[in-house]
Order: sequence, then structure tokens, then C-alpha cells
Amino acid sequence: MPQPPVVQQEHPQPTSALGVSGPASAVGGPYAYYVLGVLFVVYIFNFIDRQILAILLQPIKEDLKISDTALGFLTGFAFAVFYTFAGLPLARLADRWVRRSLIAISIAIWSVMTATSGLARGFTDLALVRIGVGIGEAGATPPAHSLLSDYFPPEKRATVLALYACGVPVGVGIGYWLGGWINDTYGWRMAFFVIGLPGVAMALIVRLTIREPVRGMSEHQPVSTHTYSMGEVWRFFAALPAGRHISLAAAFIAFAGYGLAAWLPAFFVRIHHMTPGELGLWMSWISAIGGTLGSFSGGTIADRWGRRQPRARVYVSLIGALLAIPFLALTVLLADRRLALLSFLPANVFGTLWFGPAASIVQDLVPPAMRAVASAVFIFILTIIGLGAGPQVIGILNDWIGTPDAIRYSLLYVAVAMNLLSAWFFWLTGKTLVTDLQAKRQL
Repeated sequence: MPQPPVVQQEHPQPTSALGVSGPASAVGGPYAYYVLGVLFVVYIFNFIDRQILAILLQPIKEDLKISDTALGFLTGFAFAVFYTFAGLPLARLADRWVRRSLIAISIAIWSVMTATSGLARGFTDLALVRIGVGIGEAGATPPAHSLLSDYFPPEKRATVLALYACGVPVGVGIGYWLGGWINDTYGWRMAFFVIGLPGVAMALIVRLTIREPVRGMSEHQPVSTHTYSMGEVWRFFAALPAGRHISLAAAFIAFAGYGLAAWLPAFFVRIHHMTPGELGLWMSWISAIGGTLGSFSGGTIADRWGRRQPRARVYVSLIGALLAIPFLALTVLLADRRLALLSFLPANVFGTLWFGPAASIVQDLVPPAMRAVASAVFIFILTIIGLGAGPQVIGILNDWIGTPDAIRYSLLYVAVAMNLLSAWFFWLTGKTLVTDLQAKRQL
């Protein structure tokens, strides 16, 4: 039987304990996979609550009389700004405090805020609850990345973080299906109630069943006991060309991804005249199967190829960004709605290959005591540019073009331009990655 991991006390960990190694058998053992499974479900809840608004945009627009620019704000900056700015101090807390407790509190907050969305009477109410959802969700992913990096060895990191990232397409898919079905049957307000409240039970599961590992126990070398300020992490990460470039590469591909995730349902409702319930059924399995296959394949291929090629994680991400472009174009240009929807399946596969490799590069570039904050810095850049600007820019373009099919061309321009920019920055990441991976040894 594997030995249980060393457990931290329920208070901030002393500096001297930061580098204590846990038992070798706890790394990558059965309990580690249990933690991965629980955090995967947490990420599903995260994206169900985050993305349900997309499938409900059109009924909310018609009910509350909101413009596309305002809807773009609700799906973009209203969430993204507070998500990213709250994420930095919460990640700093995660590098000092008990990560599983922070995750549990965060789940409870965003779940209650999602349910409260069903009470909104207008744009201002929706904006305020979206801000609450953003603040709650800010406390989940950086500590989750840090926990998983302690429970699994570096050579499995891209695969593990890719498996965790599979919660994105699964959550988006469930949100599309469940949100669309509830909307058609009971209305958009009930969809928020039904989807938001079960997250409170998930918060209890995290708090009561996940044990806190010793930081750095998966490393094969002694871990520094030094703790770092947020400014030190920012300066170290920003000083690495690979750190800057991987963040921008992820931000631009997320710009396209989040923009399409927010507006593609409205595109099919407006252009192909589908109901949210009918569309939700299609989008659910396309998003879940395509995104899960892409994310898992990206991490697995990157780790296996990485045994021979140190830049494999960058190359997998770059190839995915380029191969997604023709299928995204077909999705918005084809006149047959079934063919258009089916084209979105390979677009999802290729467009999610980067999830695990990019996140693992960030974790590899920094020492264990910086991991949660480094993840938050990465997510800050990705979210402000991707989640914040992506939906907002498409909403503005829709209103600016002003034609009945404006949304088709807004989606096309954004998808092609942002994926090309992303591929360029992935290539720049590869140029300095091998050298930059050695920088943490100087600390």
C-alpha cells in the first residue's frame, strides 16, 4: 500500500517547512490520482458556472434588452478583470497557506454567485454577480496547479495538467447542454439556480477529503526553503523570454477560444435559427469530446515527445494553433448548419492541444515556492487579453459592422488573426526555452 502524503497543519506553513520532501511513494500514487480526479471535477464546475452565460445570451438579450457590446462586457471584462486581479493575492496566499481550503472557499463563493444570477433584473445586476463569480473562481486554478505539481513528478506534468484541463471542455459541454435544456423548458433564470447551487457540496468534498502535501515533494533535488514576494515572482517570470512569450501565446489563442465560446451559440441562434436547447445538445458533445481529446492528446504527446525533444511542449501547442484555423473558418462560413457544427469538432481538438503543455512550461520555469503565483501571473495575462478582450471585441465588431450577418465575420476575423499571433509567440517561446529552464537553479 502506498504511504499517505505528509500533511500540513491547517495554518500558514512555516518557511522552514517549504522544502521538506514527502515520501517518494506518495508522488504519483493512487491517492495522487484521487486528488487529480477531485480537482478535475472542480474544474468542470468552474467552467459550467463560467460558460453557462454563453448559451443564454440570446434569451437574456431579448428579455433584458441588452446590446451586443453590453453582452460582450458581461461575458468578458466583467468577469475577467476581477478574476485576474483577485487571482494574484489569492495565489500569493496559496503559496503560504493551505491550498485545499482556499479552493473549497472559492468553490462556495462562485457557486452562490452563479445561482444569484437568476435573480438579476437588468444589466447592472448581472454585471455585479459576474464580478462575484470571477472573484470566487480566481482562487481555484493556481493552487490546483501547485497541488498537482507536488503530487506528480515533473516528467508527467504536461499529461497531468492536461487531464486537469479536460475539465474545461467537459464543463463547457455540460453548461451548453444543461443551460440550453433548462432555458427551453423553464427559462434562463432557472438555469442559473439549478447549475449554481450543487457547487456548495463540491466545496465540502474538497475541504474534507483532499490532504495538503509538502511543497516540492515531487522534485528530484532539494527544494529551497525561501519564500518569495509577489513582486519577486513577477520580476523573475517576466525576466524570462520564455515566460513572457508563453503567456502571450496562450493569451492570443485564448482570445479566439473564449471569443468563440461566448458568441458561437448566438451565431447559430441568429444565423442558423436554432433554439438554445437544440444547439446546446450539439455543442455539449462537440465541446466535451473535441476539447477532452485535444487536451489529453496535447499533454500526452508533449510528455512522450519531450523525452527526445526538450521543446516538444511548445511545438505541440504551435501545431494545434495553426491546424485549428481552417476548421474555425469552416464553422462560421458553411451554409449547412450540421456541417458547420461538425467542423467545430476538429477545431476544438486542435484548439485545445496547448492546455497541458503551456501550463506545464510555466510550472517548470519556476521553483516550487513560486508555482501558485507564477500560475496566477500566467492566468492574469491569459485572462485579461483572452477572456476579457475576446468576447468584448467580438461584441463591439457585431455592433460596428451592423449587418444581420455581422457576427459571422466578427468570429472569422478574430479566429484567424488570433491563432496566427499565438503560433508566432509559441515559436518565440521555443527559441529560449531550454536556456530559460535553467534560470531557477540560480535562485
